[in-house]
Amino acid sequence: MTGPGYTQHAQSRAQQRAIPGVAVDLIMRFGRVQRHRGADVFSLDRKARKSVRSYLGTAVYRGIEDHLGIYVVLGDAGRVITIAHRTDRLKNS
Repeated sequence: MTGPGYTQHAQSRAQQRAIPGVAVDLIMRFGRVQRHRGADVFSLDRKARKSVRSYLGTAVYRGIEDHLGIYVVLGDAGRVITIAHRTDRLKNS
């Protein structure tokens, strides 16, 4: 995985949840960021997904599309704290 450093927890969660590093990189590059409980949470909305599709091309996008329903939590120190599949919308803190 490239980009910011990962905590051991984030590395474990990505492996346990079968989340590829390229998906995390795309979320961090194109995703919308929200401040939530003292951390930045990155996820893809419809507009960001269109940007990813345009960047990758439709054929490649279809291959990774199933892995883009995740969120990435980035701490103030610039390290990824955790990565998870998005099952619900983010609640306001």
